[in-house]
Amino acid sequence: MPTIKFANILLEKSSQSLSYPSLYCRANGEIVKDKTSGEWTLYDAGSYDFTTYFNSLSVAKLQKYTRATSGKLHLELQGAAARIQQTKGGVFSAHSEPVGEPFAVPSSDTWQTLDIDLQIDDDAVIVGFIIDTEGAVQIRNSYYQLEIDGDFRPVELALATTTFKKESFIERNIALIKEHIFASGEDIADHFHMYVIDNGRTLDVDKLSDEHVTIRPNQNVGGAGGFTRGMIEAMEQSVPATNILLMDDDVAVSPESIKRTYNLLRILKPKYHDAMISGAMLNYEIGEDQWEDTGYMTDEGTFCPAKPPLRLTKFEDVVFNEVFVLPKHIKKEQRYAAWWYCCIPISVIKQEGLPLPVFVRCDDAEYGTRCQRELITMNGLCIWHMSFHVRYNAAVERYQTTRNTMIAQCTTGFAKKSDFMYELHNNIRLELKKFGYANAELCLDAFEDFLKGPQFISKKGVAEETFMRANKRKEQLVSFDELQKQAEQMGITGFHISKINRQLVDGDKPRTYVQRLQDYTTDNGQRFVKTEGEGYAVIPLIGWAYPAGAIRGKKYLIVIDWYNKKGAIRVKDSARYNTILKRYQRDLHYYKHNIDRLRAEYSQARPKLTSLEFWKDYLDMN
Repeated sequence: MPTIKFANILLEKSSQSLSYPSLYCRANGEIVKDKTSGEWTLYDAGSYDFTTYFNSLSVAKLQKYTRATSGKLHLELQGAAARIQQTKGGVFSAHSEPVGEPFAVPSSDTWQTLDIDLQIDDDAVIVGFIIDTEGAVQIRNSYYQLEIDGDFRPVELALATTTFKKESFIERNIALIKEHIFASGEDIADHFHMYVIDNGRTLDVDKLSDEHVTIRPNQNVGGAGGFTRGMIEAMEQSVPATNILLMDDDVAVSPESIKRTYNLLRILKPKYHDAMISGAMLNYEIGEDQWEDTGYMTDEGTFCPAKPPLRLTKFEDVVFNEVFVLPKHIKKEQRYAAWWYCCIPISVIKQEGLPLPVFVRCDDAEYGTRCQRELITMNGLCIWHMSFHVRYNAAVERYQTTRNTMIAQCTTGFAKKSDFMYELHNNIRLELKKFGYANAELCLDAFEDFLKGPQFISKKGVAEETFMRANKRKEQLVSFDELQKQAEQMGITGFHISKINRQLVDGDKPRTYVQRLQDYTTDNGQRFVKTEGEGYAVIPLIGWAYPAGAIRGKKYLIVIDWYNKKGAIRVKDSARYNTILKRYQRDLHYYKHNIDRLRAEYSQARPKLTSLEFWKDYLDMN
């Protein structure tokens, strides 16, 4: 039977590996990289456990999804005497458990090669190994090898990343991929191409492009347009791609994740040939924390991670990550894989069409639910991404999300169980209670643009124009210094930015039942019984926060984005509140009388909006 080097034993020198080494190896000794040879040394006598997120082998998922029949651990070692112990993690394992007898490795001044047959029982979710050393031991060229039933699938993998003025991220990722994939000598090097769709047109095409990497200057058509351009490029390259990997620009990636994705594609069982492979989102700032590993749309119309938050330096979380089963309340038809790392078969794109022209937000969720394919996840397939609270943008969350979810549901049947009208109502009420009038108006801008029908969103330039408009109309933040000046000019006594901390920003106060009822019926003193309010409260920027006790009865709300050291001052304005409500009621009246027509128009527009002909014209590729 043929064999494949499926996963390299991974040791890296990156900010994530240096800050969170237990993602790679749990050790009571130091691991050092030789600057000359590039080889790694287990520097001290001690125990080095590679049964980790990146260096364990996901045998349960390999048995489910692939034609792998057996596996070997290939090690190349040099130095002091050592013992190699195979390990495993079962469903209820709290730590790595030994399997079989250890292998003794004598000390040697030359490289020794070991090929150890992996023992895999029915209880094993992951397998790994521990090296116990009596002194310094060097390790190189080590990997897991799989024996496969049948021939390898022919795979041509393309990677598409869309960028807009994020040169530092993109140039770093290009360099990593050139060094660790194209110069690796592995099979992927001859069957992989990287497309960088440059919506900002700021990258140096001549400097960065070569036979493996294509920089494609593009109009600013958002992530949806950029990724669609990448799909088209991949379909029409000289040797057409079989699969395309979509990846965000502002991420840190381990090239090993891409290698494993390629190897996984080559050995999938036929029933999973049209599956999507989804990479997890790890927190860029706290690199051991997993934020999302596939998501789903809630009944209330919000995006939600399918899994609870996990800390991947914890052994039990590494196992849990592999055995997680979707709860009954998460329906398959509501589930999606985000495009920060998502590998899609080209055959699926040809069957289901191209994405919707919605610029940013919901494009990936809509496409995942539209295609309804198996979503494959696996330890070691991931990127590190800035967390959402760090980059909260009302133009995205209040305008783009509101409009695009409604367009998607009417056009392709996206998230049929989700009530996006409920989400609209909830967001408007929430913003009004917090005096976020500009952001409530963004929700209505989005709603009204949805009500214009598919002919509006299909126009060239509209997607960018509306996003830029939303960015101009959203609540504008100022520096902390300017915020202090504004507070003094407005006569807000007692506010000193130097005395503000996260505890105050994120805090709240309790309310009685009567107070809760008053706040609900009056929208924090803005209807029926109107009050001017007095004093101020400090609250967080993120739109979904609702510190109800802190804000009640206040005249001023000082909104703090502590991460970016910016803020804004909101002033209670019952007249503006009433204007927004009247506008909302007018929009609802129009919606109720036209929604059936709109649903029909959007549905009829689906073949056009997702067609190759439409997109080539939209992107000026003809």
